[in-house]
Amino acid sequence: MKIVSTKANLQILYQDNHLIIINKRVGDIVQGDKTGDKPLSDVVKEYIKDKYNKPGEVFLGVVHRLDRPTTGIVVFARTSKALTRMNELFSNRETQKTYWCIVKNKPIKSEDKLVHYLKRNEKNNSSKAHLKEVPDSKLASLDYNIIKELNNYFALEINLHTGRHHQIRAQLSAIGSPIKGDLKYGFDRSNPDGGIHLHARKLFFIHPVSKESLTITAPTPDEPIWNAV
Repeated sequence: MKIVSTKANLQILYQDNHLIIINKRVGDIVQGDKTGDKPLSDVVKEYIKDKYNKPGEVFLGVVHRLDRPTTGIVVFARTSKALTRMNELFSNRETQKTYWCIVKNKPIKSEDKLVHYLKRNEKNNSSKAHLKEVPDSKLASLDYNIIKELNNYFALEINLHTGRHHQIRAQLSAIGSPIKGDLKYGFDRSNPDGGIHLHARKLFFIHPVSKESLTITAPTPDEPIWNAV
């Protein structure tokens, strides 16, 4: 069963005057799109408006996105200054992002660096990983290692070096290890909640205003396979 975030059940990982960081659920969409479903950004605005009795419009900047079927850390900025600085941190790769995922097919190596050229297909909203550069492709690289062997599945930890469209999903699919539930990238069946087993687990960055080092960790969804990890 899919549970979406509301202002009453929002999973807040961190908040101060400048930032609010949320643990996104499977059903949440970060920003509004053609579905017309209420985005997480609006839910967070409602929460801030209620909690702090703010009159008028609440400012909230979307710093980055997560694919709708994934879970984990999403950062929002509560001031324009924080939004500008966080955007710079992300675009200059001054953040460290760690993901966890579940795959059925064990990668040949227990740890490896994957380097591909990703070409995005706007029509079907997917990316294809190529071993050699092709026209309009972008370099994509990540490190992975197997952190746990489960019954029938393997849990991987992934550190991203680039931030490409559907990068982890496309690169793991290219080595024959699509993520559990990810029909778009070759897994054989969907998950009951329509999500995929990809979770933005950890984020390290320097706070844009206070300059303190922050490491945010998001608990995995409460379900059997994640609980086994």
